[in-house]
Amino acid sequence: MITGSLVALVTPMHPDGEVHWEQLDNLVDFHLENGTHGIVAVGTTGESSTLDPDEHCRVIGHIIKRVEGRIPVIAGTGGNSTREAIELTTEAHKLGADACLLVVPYYNKPTQEGLYRHFRTIAEAVPVDQILYNVPGRTACDMMNETVERLADIPNIVAIKDATGNIPRGEELIRRVEDRMVVYSGDDATAADLMLCGGKGNISVTANVAPRGMADLCEAAIAGDRTRVESINEKLMPLHRKLFLEANPIPVKWALHRMGLIGEGIRLPLTPLDPKFHAEVEEALNSAGVL
Repeated sequence: MITGSLVALVTPMHPDGEVHWEQLDNLVDFHLENGTHGIVAVGTTGESSTLDPDEHCRVIGHIIKRVEGRIPVIAGTGGNSTREAIELTTEAHKLGADACLLVVPYYNKPTQEGLYRHFRTIAEAVPVDQILYNVPGRTACDMMNETVERLADIPNIVAIKDATGNIPRGEELIRRVEDRMVVYSGDDATAADLMLCGGKGNISVTANVAPRGMADLCEAAIAGDRTRVESINEKLMPLHRKLFLEANPIPVKWALHRMGLIGEGIRLPLTPLDPKFHAEVEEALNSAGVL
């Protein structure tokens, strides 16, 4: 079982938008040195929507090679085309990913039956552990707990990233699937609460800039140490909030640049963080003790 702080890693880029491979190596090393429990490669935060399929797979392979089995690597391989998701998942499996993260199809807004068939078809096509990803705020499609419970019967669908931020709903989901599937948070601001309800980790944006703090938070929450959780989370909460002042990953890439870890590169249609937000993000970095 993969548990703990799973960083939704950014993809560093040159000013022209090309992938910066040396900085990517440095980020992987940064997480290995600071206690991150696993890396999610080319998810939303990794700008999966603007990498072409070849780049997508090259980044996944590059991270797997750099990690060298020291911590799990989860590959983002979802899409709104079932065929494309199968192709990406197949390639990630060949590259050695420990699991694949599959987002709910976006834009085309399938029915609940369509979602069930989509994920079942991918799971049957590729024998790799698969993690569902429900983030209705970005996909305009919400996978209901009843649908997740149906999918939990498929042996290689092993987990779900619940990014709804709805704790009562998340707690109900954990009860429904706890004997068959792991539930991770995908919402930093509410992650501690979900883990205290039985979630087994957090796929985190904040972990990009505060890996040690997020690792400590997840370990404490999974252990049920509420007092320690509250202490750590209070320090990190400004980051949880300020890293979403503009669409993810705009603020977190600027924060990493401010920390001297990456350049300013980001791909259109995303743009660099508006200067009016710089002071707020910098204040959150200082508050968390990472700057």
